[in-house]
Amino acid sequence: MVGDVVQLGSDVTSFTIGDRVGIAWLRETCGQCAWCRSGRENLCPDSRFTGWDADGGYAQYATVRADYAYGLPHDVSPEAIAPLLCSGIIGARALARASLPVGGKLGIYGYGASAHLTAQVATAQGARIFVMTRGEENQALARSLGVEFVGGEQASPPEPLDSAIVFAPAGELVPVALRATARGGTVTLAGIHMSEIPAMDYDTTLFGERDLRSVTANTREDGRTFLALAHSLDLTTKVTTYPFAAVGRALNDLRAGRASGSLCITFADA
Repeated sequence: MVGDVVQLGSDVTSFTIGDRVGIAWLRETCGQCAWCRSGRENLCPDSRFTGWDADGGYAQYATVRADYAYGLPHDVSPEAIAPLLCSGIIGARALARASLPVGGKLGIYGYGASAHLTAQVATAQGARIFVMTRGEENQALARSLGVEFVGGEQASPPEPLDSAIVFAPAGELVPVALRATARGGTVTLAGIHMSEIPAMDYDTTLFGERDLRSVTANTREDGRTFLALAHSLDLTTKVTTYPFAAVGRALNDLRAGRASGSLCITFADA
């Protein structure tokens, strides 16, 4: 969510009325467990999440703890920033966990809101990008950003990958991505949900010291680091906006693959 501060708690000193702020998926952690104390608050077993444990962005007003809010600039449209607070942050964490070598070959499975931002970051870092995704809209978006290869979701990239990120919540793509990755490579699963992963042949998937990793939420430091990086790189967000009254149509467009990139809901008087 992106909005302007209209009211402050009595002890808040980090923001003032009128500041633009963002609210991300991670809403609160305990601050006391071993994970929180070691800088891994995303793994806190008592963490709370926006839209899951508390009301999300389908409202004109929302509340957030000041220490979990992100200060944002006024000179960039809220629609352009909003995707960075969820899909952008998670994509950046997935990229970090993919252990992509400098100048390496990165495979991306599924090319939606998170992937099109992650691809830009990886490209800026010198990576070669290979995209495997379904849907003409998503494939066209990948081509428009100049990736090296675009194919269907089960396609084989023309060269072995150093790392891969599976953004699509499709378990059947996990062995596909592992087989496309060279020995010693890493496959990261970026989604919060994944359908059942089929049985895998050990020799052609995990053998050869291939790593399979998952991503769980993000830390606030992840968010701050990525937002600064996005600003310095001037990331391009492909956004389709819908008025609040068209939420149902937006969800149907998303399910049917009729929209690419990120979908944002706006309020008429915002």
